[in-house]
Amino acid sequence: MSDAPGSVQTVGLFTGQHVIAEFEGVDADRLDDEPFLRRTLADALVRAGATVLEVISKRFDPQGVTVLALLSESHASLHSYPEVESIFVDVFTCGTQANPELAVRLLAEALGGNSMRTETIHRGWPEPAVAASGKEQVS
Repeated sequence: MSDAPGSVQTVGLFTGQHVIAEFEGVDADRLDDEPFLRRTLADALVRAGATVLEVISKRFDPQGVTVLALLSESHASLHSYPEVESIFVDVFTCGTQANPELAVRLLAEALGGNSMRTETIHRGWPEPAVAASGKEQVS
């Protein structure tokens, strides 16, 4: 957070965007490639302005991968279903620094596929931030 005049506060804002998505028609081999999915998620998040703290994953038998990314801004996850060439995507970021919609678009580009559905849920208080008392902040 900067104290410079005219700077925008990005820490402590009770606001965020939660993007949920489903991609279909994605190559099954990509959806079963744990290292590829880890790298792809982390790269998309960084390019969208998020701070990736840790990425963990689990490959399932006989197929499928779950990848979780812990962010300074919140979290992101992928849950793949190679058997039906589909993947669930979830990206939630607090504040205004990261752009979860961009992260989802970058994931879609990297994964390919022939169909994508997304929904963005705006969470918390709208800008300008509302003080903890529930009243709008006065400048």
